[in-house]
Amino acid sequence: MTRRASPRHDNLRRALAQEAARIMAQHGIHDFLVAKRKAAERLGVTDASALPRNTEIEAALAEYQRLFDAAGHGESLTAQRRAAAKAMRLFEDFAPRLVGPVLSGTATAHAPVQLHLFADRPETVTLRLLDRRIAYDVTERRLRIDADHVRPYPGLRFDLDGQEFDVTVFPLDGIRQAPVSPVDGRPMRRASTDEVEMLLAESAGARP
Repeated sequence: MTRRASPRHDNLRRALAQEAARIMAQHGIHDFLVAKRKAAERLGVTDASALPRNTEIEAALAEYQRLFDAAGHGESLTAQRRAAAKAMRLFEDFAPRLVGPVLSGTATAHAPVQLHLFADRPETVTLRLLDRRIAYDVTERRLRIDADHVRPYPGLRFDLDGQEFDVTVFPLDGIRQAPVSPVDGRPMRRASTDEVEMLLAESAGARP
């Protein structure tokens, strides 16, 4: 029989989620685990069972942005999505997909735009950047494919028109199976260029 959490325990989880969300929003931290640990340290919580799930922190972050910076958050998110759409057109040969907080709508002002690209050779993506004289750093991303497998993928970091980008390059067949989301453990949501432009059109239509 599963023990039901006490109201005090639930309130503590909620307070930790809200504090982690505040830390992410105010300090530009993008890692849920880092924000969670900082929140626990600040509130003096040592009980690991009280730590909130990433989904709880994401919900608290969305609520924080809505309550305390709705206009500013909307402007920065629109700018990030516009930058994403521009970069995706640059990489149109690589079936670009937008992922992460810029897609979900919880990105903080200085969050990088995360893209997934698909190529037979990662070098073809770097050649595109070299052709456009865009400086970049080579990285490696370790992503969970399922409950039992984590795989390394080549990545690139670069700035385009003042916006930071974090790109992961998958093989061509990688478009069939999205890696696991660090937020909810489900296949990561991916959006095509057309879908991103639809989001931009919707946000423009929603303005007073």
